[in-house]
Amino acid sequence: MGAITDVPGVRVGHAQNYDDGWLSGVTVVLPPPGTVGSVDVRGGGPGTHETDALDPTTLVPTVDAVILTGGSAFGLVSAHGAQRWCEEQGRGFPVPGGVVPIVPAAAIFDLGRGGDFAARPDEAMGYAAAAAAHASGDHADVGRGNVGAGTGALLGRGQFKGGLGTSSITLDNISQQGSVIVGAIAVVNALGMPMGLGSGASPTDAAPPALNTTLVVVVTNAVLDPAECRRTAGAAHAGLARALNPSHTLADGDTVFALATGAVVLDRTSEQARQVSLITLQSAAAEAVRLAILDGVAQAQSITTPAGEFPAYRPAGE
Repeated sequence: MGAITDVPGVRVGHAQNYDDGWLSGVTVVLPPPGTVGSVDVRGGGPGTHETDALDPTTLVPTVDAVILTGGSAFGLVSAHGAQRWCEEQGRGFPVPGGVVPIVPAAAIFDLGRGGDFAARPDEAMGYAAAAAAHASGDHADVGRGNVGAGTGALLGRGQFKGGLGTSSITLDNISQQGSVIVGAIAVVNALGMPMGLGSGASPTDAAPPALNTTLVVVVTNAVLDPAECRRTAGAAHAGLARALNPSHTLADGDTVFALATGAVVLDRTSEQARQVSLITLQSAAAEAVRLAILDGVAQAQSITTPAGEFPAYRPAGE
């Protein structure tokens, strides 16, 4: 399907609201139990939750869910709802008396875009998105465009609609156990514009830059340890730089999560084979991110143009 859910066991759920001053939502990426993860934050204005838990040197290597949300820092409370859902399912790090789900989150700035500054995702919306992800089943299609965390997304200093996109790439030459799949999902709320369509920022602009963020989750079915996930998240940031001009600015909160479900072992028959397999996978991660970002922009525009022409862009108010 060209979606992050092409990775076996990965599910995605959305919750959003368009009414009564709202234009925001939540997206939950729900990987299979035991999935290893890490994160690389490079934007100058990030809004994140529990990302320190994904440092390769910390105690718990696994991730139970990743939350992408609107509402800026206020919207990070939606992670509590997803965490509560995971606890009810018995998903989490075992501790005396129960489990503690590891649920990192990152937010885009969309406050007030529906008209009400106080209309932002809450715990209930995070719970609903997690439940929707679980109910979607394996290999389900993923809602794209202005859904979930992409509901209120904008692009190019707030001039045009941004949105949510996804992609996947299959690699057949870096494992003896089968195909390695790399999937990505991106919420594009960027200061910049797609490469080749001009820039969202200019040194001569008098107005202050809008507050923006591109959020990404990359997932593979390969076996990676937390340090390799961290390196993969870092490599995947190249996809942002290839897709958006500019990226990683002081006014963006660009964040990439990388998850590995551990179903397929990479070729590690020699040190050279290990290096080649990791480089190939990480290069594919960057390309998957680029494709997911462009998919999110295209889905948000929903405008058909003749082949070879740049798309017309939907103004932010439409």
